[in-house]
Order: sequence, then structure tokens, then C-alpha cells
Amino acid sequence: MHFITTNDNTKLYVKDWGQGQPVILVHGWPLSADSWDEHAMAIAEAGFRAISYDRRGFGRSSQPWQGYDYDTLSDDLAAVIEYANTENAIIIGFSMGGGEVARYMSRHAGKSVVKAALIASVVPFRLKTADNPSGTEQDAFDNTARALNKDRAAFFTDFFNTFFGVGTAAKPVSKQLLKSMAAIAMQGSIKATLECLKSFSTTDFRDDLPYFNVPTLIIHGTEDKTVPIDASARLAAEGINHATLIEYADAPHGLFVTDKAKLTKDILAFIHQ
Repeated sequence: MHFITTNDNTKLYVKDWGQGQPVILVHGWPLSADSWDEHAMAIAEAGFRAISYDRRGFGRSSQPWQGYDYDTLSDDLAAVIEYANTENAIIIGFSMGGGEVARYMSRHAGKSVVKAALIASVVPFRLKTADNPSGTEQDAFDNTARALNKDRAAFFTDFFNTFFGVGTAAKPVSKQLLKSMAAIAMQGSIKATLECLKSFSTTDFRDDLPYFNVPTLIIHGTEDKTVPIDASARLAAEGINHATLIEYADAPHGLFVTDKAKLTKDILAFIHQ
């Protein structure tokens, strides 16, 4: 088991598979690096070094009381890139993880990064405001926080049904998969879960977009009910130079499962370019 220690003495659990150019995978909320496993294996088997890690507060990483703002989370990503000891990293963020990618590009000037990808990402801004009318109302996020505080396990059951498009997606997932994802989510601390909810729902990444100065792949499902495509990927693609947007018709938020083979193919094509 690999652990790295950040500047504030938080220990991050890291999976480091394969050899070659590093591809660093940042997971979504409220999961862990395990959600990347099958894609990481394919990346490693294709001749790359697949590095994934548990966000602070989740999985096997430390559960500190603070540090769940995106500045700190991007510093954690910087620590992982430094651990990789590379000048040609490819960074890929899923959902909440897209925020770490965006903030790293601005806060750390994209140091050592040669390509970036945003998969079903929260970028550029989730919250509905006067100048962001396509965002989600604050009440919706407040209701999520209340549900988490009341019965976190029950909340995750309903959440992952929507996440994977249960009952609506063209490619259904198994009940066992849903239970597995809920179990991973329960590994995270309640503090981290709530604080990260606040961070990804209120952080405005629009000013970070001009800092994407490398080829950037954006992938999003058209039937994503968790992070709707009109309020995220389509806007991000407009604001990022060198961006390529691929839309997965009828795919839900959890397309890393429902559209696993296609996502792996598109990621491998991108990192091989």
C-alpha cells in the first residue's frame, strides 16, 4: 500500500500501477480510487502508469477535520504529481474530481501536465446564481445535506439510483454494483462528505478555464441527472481552448460503469495522441 503525506500532514492512499507516462485519476464524490479500477487497469495494460488516489476524508486516506476546499484539494493533487516525479503527466478528473483538475491548472499553473480530461465533471459552476442561470438551486444542495445528516446510508441508496440512471438508463447496472458503490461511499467521513458537497456545489471554476493551456478532453452523458450537461460540459467546452467535447447519448452520470468500454476506448485514444 502506498501513502504520501501532504504539506498539512494528511496521508493520501495511492494506487500506482504499471510503468510509463503517468495518468493521474481523480475520483468523484462520494467514492474512492476504487471507482477507477477497471479503467486504471486498462491504462496500465496499454503501457502507461496509472495513478489513482483516495481524496482526503474518503477511502483509506486520512480523515482530517479541515482541508476540503478546492485550493487544498488541488494542493493534494500537486502532491500526487510530485510523487509521480514527472514532467509529462496526464490528469483526469471525474465529477467532483474535475474541480481539482481545473483548480490545479490555475493555482499550480498546470505544472508538469501535458493533457487534461474532465469526465462528467462539475466544472465550470454548479450553483444557480444571477449570472449562472443554468445552475442548480441552493435549496437542492441544502436538502442533500439534510438527508445525509438524517440517514446517510438511506441517502446513498437513492443517490446511486439516480447516479447510474436506474430505471431510465439504456444500460442498467446490477444491484450488487449499487451496493458496492454505497459501501465505498460509507467509508468516507461524514465531515468530508458534507464539506466536499459544499465545495463542489459552490465553487466557481469559470475563472480557472483560461488556464487550461493543454489539449483537454471533455466527456459527459446527455442524460446525466446528477450534473446536467447543459450546465457543465457544454459550458466548459466553450470556455477551454484546445477542448474536445464527446457527448455520450443517453448516458447517466455514472458512465464509468454504464459506458465502461466506450470510456476506456476514448481515454486510451486521447492519451495515445
